[in-house]
Amino acid sequence: MLRAQTDDTVPPEEKGGFDKSRLFVGGSFGLNFGDVTLINVSPQVGYRLSRYFAAGVGINGQYSQFKYKDSYGETYQRQMYGAVGFNIFGRVYPIPQLFAQVTPELNYVWQEIRTYLDPNLPTDVYKQSQFVPTVLVGGGGALPMGRNAAFIIMIQYDVLQQKLSPYGSKPYYSFGVSAGF
Repeated sequence: MLRAQTDDTVPPEEKGGFDKSRLFVGGSFGLNFGDVTLINVSPQVGYRLSRYFAAGVGINGQYSQFKYKDSYGETYQRQMYGAVGFNIFGRVYPIPQLFAQVTPELNYVWQEIRTYLDPNLPTDVYKQSQFVPTVLVGGGGALPMGRNAAFIIMIQYDVLQQKLSPYGSKPYYSFGVSAGF
């Protein structure tokens, strides 16, 4: 007796059409205050195309401020730096817990440096801003936290190395959470 192949025999990742269960959200969030202030809000949303591939989009906002003080505890320079932008990303999972990722981004970056030479003199101010493209290449691990969530650890490097890149010239480490629906 011959039986027709039913849709149940097709692995879930091979079925066509939109499947809400393949969506995931994540990103990173960071705060630090004091002489060094850092704020990072970078949410992302992605879609598992198959067991091995995922892609998505994200936005990011970063702000940092560094205060430099003299031996009397007086601030003589303050550097402020910010970036807002958007990205797309693609991931390849050779095994479920490890992935390689490529993330092209476009950020609007601004920088301001204020130098306080003398309280009785005007402050010296340097400002600069521009759009900065970046391409982050790297990989990471996904440590499961229950059925539909994972703690994400990544290391990436900006291969374009443009002036004012928010990632500098060294590897960029990030930590975050990813959760499915």
